[in-house]
Amino acid sequence: MGIQQDFWFDVAVIMTIFHVGNLFFGHFEAHKPAWKRLLKTALFLAFALTMSALGYRALAYWIIGIAGSLMFAIVHGYWLPKHGVNGWTGEPKETYYELIGHKK
Repeated sequence: MGIQQDFWFDVAVIMTIFHVGNLFFGHFEAHKPAWKRLLKTALFLAFALTMSALGYRALAYWIIGIAGSLMFAIVHGYWLPKHGVNGWTGEPKETYYELIGHKK
């Protein structure tokens, strides 16, 4: 019984992270198909649950936290502004879409 509760905790944590991320940064992925966004969520969830089942929950959260922080800092704090795109808003949209190779 305790192990199932632990897995639900992991599901809640990962889904909360993705929900908050989508609230603030979902506009950066609005051009992507829904199946790709769902797949990314499922892969992160599978990673966290697998690591938790193997007894490495803390390591999984450290990896997700550090990787997420580094990606945020590099992409939104450095790379986008360097190319003339606001790292918080993704504006101007035309420049952002050109940078990522998205065709309208």
